[in-house]
Amino acid sequence: MTQLESTDKAIFDLLKQEEARQRAKLRLIPSENYASRAVLEATGSVFTNKYSEGYAGKRYYEGQEYIDQVERLAIERARALFGADHANVQPYSGSPANMAVYFAFCDPGDTIMGMSLPHGGHLTHGWKVSITGKYYRAVQYTVEPETALIDYDKVRDMALAEKPKLIFAGATAYPRLLDFAKFGEIAREAGSMLVADIAHISGLVAAGVHPSPVPHADVVSSTTHKMLRGPRGALILCKEEHQKAIDRAVFPGLQGGPHNHTTAAIAVALKEASTPEFAEYAQQVVRNAKTLAAALLERGFDLVSGGTDNHLILIDMTNKGHAGKVVSQALNRAGIVCNSNTVPYDPRKPFDPSGIRIGTPAITSRGMKEQEMANIAGWMDDVVENIDEEAALDRTAAKVAEFCRDYPPPGLESD
Repeated sequence: MTQLESTDKAIFDLLKQEEARQRAKLRLIPSENYASRAVLEATGSVFTNKYSEGYAGKRYYEGQEYIDQVERLAIERARALFGADHANVQPYSGSPANMAVYFAFCDPGDTIMGMSLPHGGHLTHGWKVSITGKYYRAVQYTVEPETALIDYDKVRDMALAEKPKLIFAGATAYPRLLDFAKFGEIAREAGSMLVADIAHISGLVAAGVHPSPVPHADVVSSTTHKMLRGPRGALILCKEEHQKAIDRAVFPGLQGGPHNHTTAAIAVALKEASTPEFAEYAQQVVRNAKTLAAALLERGFDLVSGGTDNHLILIDMTNKGHAGKVVSQALNRAGIVCNSNTVPYDPRKPFDPSGIRIGTPAITSRGMKEQEMANIAGWMDDVVENIDEEAALDRTAAKVAEFCRDYPPPGLESD
């Protein structure tokens, strides 16, 4: 990056500091990962220079002979990987992808149904501070107080009573499998469309580690980063009958020209995700999450729902006597990066919640396996036990940094 260094030393220095941070810390935020060198190269390519409003073969600008091939490759790889009739790879990110689904099928004021944000859902599933909770009449299902699990009978009762236009199935902080077949039955009975938001679990779905929503949902949305290890973008999968509505909603409905460098990197990530190596990676992510959860339970951590079936773990810190924000900040100082998070029926405010959320995608990308999870659980326990002792946190950070040297991050190995 000699050109960047000579042109803008300030940005170059910040970039190198971020690289060092990503090397030296354990990144446990479940929505973060490491993109491969190939994905990074495609993202930083000359495809950035091209404007391409429209779709392959139907553009408003000339000079698309290579861009069209890139987009077609991304589409075909997405369709093949997930077994979908159609794929749109132009959404800029996950929230715009979900907005395109609303725009395709809903009018302002229509009833929509999604998982409550404090119970593990996403802002764009109709939460009150989101545009989706303001333009539409949103009803929200929750998890059970005793188990922190979805009660599908109650979801069915709500759907039959409310008759929503769309039902969103998906979550950002639900550590258990989602029964997409059951959601599909509920949607059909209620006369609703089912939209599966698999942004967090798309890599697990692609690898067959989590049941796929594609046979059951009318539309499936996903980011392309997180478990897929691609660039920061999104895609929408749908049945053939919805292709025209989805494509028109993305362009010209919500967006102008697609980000061609992102589309190229999505195509690369989808190719990588179709390999046996990626399938093994996804299986290891779940094995690591289960092992880490068990190790934390042994140390007295209160795991929401008692464990995990996927890539993430939600921890209520109340029994440890600390708020989630305090714990996440102490962990970060100690070289362990997570995020504070609400837990179901949380008595605390969203910006100062009771819980933390951790996950294993990024550390698994670095090659860590079950045996390394005991180290991580032990360091987390040490941090919580010595949360007010800065010297102790710094000692843990040094141990973590030394540990991380043996696990070079993908995409950064050659630097």
